[in-house]
Amino acid sequence: MRLVTNIAVLVSGRGSNLQSIIDSIGSGYLKARISVVVSDVGDAYALLRAKKHGIDAVFVNPENFASKELYEKEILKVLKTHDIELVLLAGYMRILGKTLLLSYKNRILNIHPALLPAFTGLHAQKQAFDHGVKVAGCTVHFVDETLDGGPIILQRCVEVKENDTPETLADRILEQEHKIYPEAVKLFIENRLRIEGKKVKILQS
Repeated sequence: MRLVTNIAVLVSGRGSNLQSIIDSIGSGYLKARISVVVSDVGDAYALLRAKKHGIDAVFVNPENFASKELYEKEILKVLKTHDIELVLLAGYMRILGKTLLLSYKNRILNIHPALLPAFTGLHAQKQAFDHGVKVAGCTVHFVDETLDGGPIILQRCVEVKENDTPETLADRILEQEHKIYPEAVKLFIENRLRIEGKKVKILQS
């Protein structure tokens, strides 16, 4: 069993999924360490969460770089400095480019608030609600060059109730996100994930 000790989390907002990973490490569920949290937003609350837990918190301002490539090279420097083995996206609102994707091929995970491949991109919960689906949910997947299109690791369904609003549905989906993201990270850490084409096979422990 291979244990991942160094994780980086890329964020843009409040970081509730970051907190779920922090809590899972604190409880001993995940045998890992978050070494750095990187944000593209200077006042992201997720950076405060990181600091409260003694985690290095780094703001990399994309406005200071002439291209996505240069911006991602700066992030890559941070990741290499911390000997990062696994990158988690937690509300990170930028599409990754080749610089990070090639450097961490099959070592970047994302949580998306919809049952992929349906409802990719922004405001996925509202997309699902407006479409009138009866079941919504969330997905943890590997990140590749496609928008929310990488191989799926885990999914969790959430029933859409008659009295739901986009906000209440989003809140219930978020509850499930906080459960399946640590589960997926645990599977990765335990080396129990095998990518076979577009499918992810989960190996028995």
